[in-house]
Amino acid sequence: MQTSQFVENGLHVQVGHLRARVGGESISMQLAEAVRTADILVPTVTDEITEEMLSQPDCKVRLIAHFGNGIDNLDVAAAHARGITVTNTPKVLTEDTADMTMALILAVPRRLVEGAKVLTSETEWTGWSPTWMLGKRIWGKRLGIVGMGRIGQAVARRARAFGLQIHYHNRRRLPSDIEDDLQATYWESLDQMLSRMDIISINCPHTPATYHLMSARRLKLLRPQAYVVNTARGEVIDENALVRMLKAGELAGAGLDVYEHEPQVNPKLLE
Repeated sequence: MQTSQFVENGLHVQVGHLRARVGGESISMQLAEAVRTADILVPTVTDEITEEMLSQPDCKVRLIAHFGNGIDNLDVAAAHARGITVTNTPKVLTEDTADMTMALILAVPRRLVEGAKVLTSETEWTGWSPTWMLGKRIWGKRLGIVGMGRIGQAVARRARAFGLQIHYHNRRRLPSDIEDDLQATYWESLDQMLSRMDIISINCPHTPATYHLMSARRLKLLRPQAYVVNTARGEVIDENALVRMLKAGELAGAGLDVYEHEPQVNPKLLE
């Protein structure tokens, strides 16, 4: 269990990311123990806090200070019903997540990771040739942003500097002044937008409504030359369907910062 514990003003605080112990307690068992022993719990995105944990008779925790923005891993209603305060960290990682998104938008079409592997592999690199490791230009391409909140807008600002055309789908259309500033085109229909984009960036939160928003059917709407980048939540994409399409050559590539079953990574993605 990778955690740190300390006492501050008489309060027991437990911070960190839990990992399954080999031959020992599961992560859920460790979390159940933590809510019984800590006054303040600081979980991360992969630590799921359930109603069952909070319903324990000897539950001691009074504050869940989530180490992140999204709270889809917390049963907030169950916490509030028991007088437990829940906090998160909105805006803190907006620019950092947008940086990572832009890094993936560049890395996948330009094949940066593949090139780095060539130089670090045991096979000797024999030098450059005109047709070796050709990537794809992103200048002038159409970027479709799914979820145009703080992070989506920060991605749009960066992408404009790289000459990408900005398109977006959102629950609500942005005010016209923001659209003008970002030079962004709104699509009411997600399906119609997906079928016309060169790159898709997933930047929406994970909620019951967005679980597998990028379903097998919707992924099929993408063009074979399209790339998918996800820095939101892994559950937003049907990961198995994505793998099947990548292996079949029905998508050009994917850049993933999140996975559907974290901390496990789908082994098919590593093939």
